[in-house]
Amino acid sequence: MIALLLAASLLVRIETTLGNITVRLDPEHAPRTTAGFMRCVDSGKLNGTEFYRVVRPGNQSPRHPTQVIQGGLNADTSPFPPLPLESTRETGLRNVAGTIAIPRDKTPNSGSPCDFFINMADNLHLDADRDPDGYGYAVFGKVISGMNVARRIDRAPAKSQKLSPPIRIVRILRVK
Repeated sequence: MIALLLAASLLVRIETTLGNITVRLDPEHAPRTTAGFMRCVDSGKLNGTEFYRVVRPGNQSPRHPTQVIQGGLNADTSPFPPLPLESTRETGLRNVAGTIAIPRDKTPNSGSPCDFFINMADNLHLDADRDPDGYGYAVFGKVISGMNVARRIDRAPAKSQKLSPPIRIVRILRVK
């Protein structure tokens, strides 16, 4: 069973100026989201981008406390079309600490494949069954090493939710 899970996964390394984060993507459960993200990775569009946003206690509404770090290309500058939402209801994946997901605006099929966030805490209110709009956010993998780097990004200085300065993503690449 473990060999089957490893065969169905895909590893990427997010190299930042603070260190590396390795993520195991889940093409078996989230094939469209994984493929869209890998299109951005393989094209090099995420190289030289930034972790630019942090949502954490103290800079958000206490109504739905969320803790994430967000990076990549803003949806407005994505060279690729938005992804059809693979909801957590569809995939069975959850927005728990260490998972990677795609942000979106108010419409469900608006997530940019070149923008992503890492859940820094269990954010189950971002799952389809708990999100007020019933759609939630598409999870497509999990950090397997480098959460210490993600925590450093999470603690970096910010003005409101904007990291100041942003943390540079040197490159994101497939891990053989």
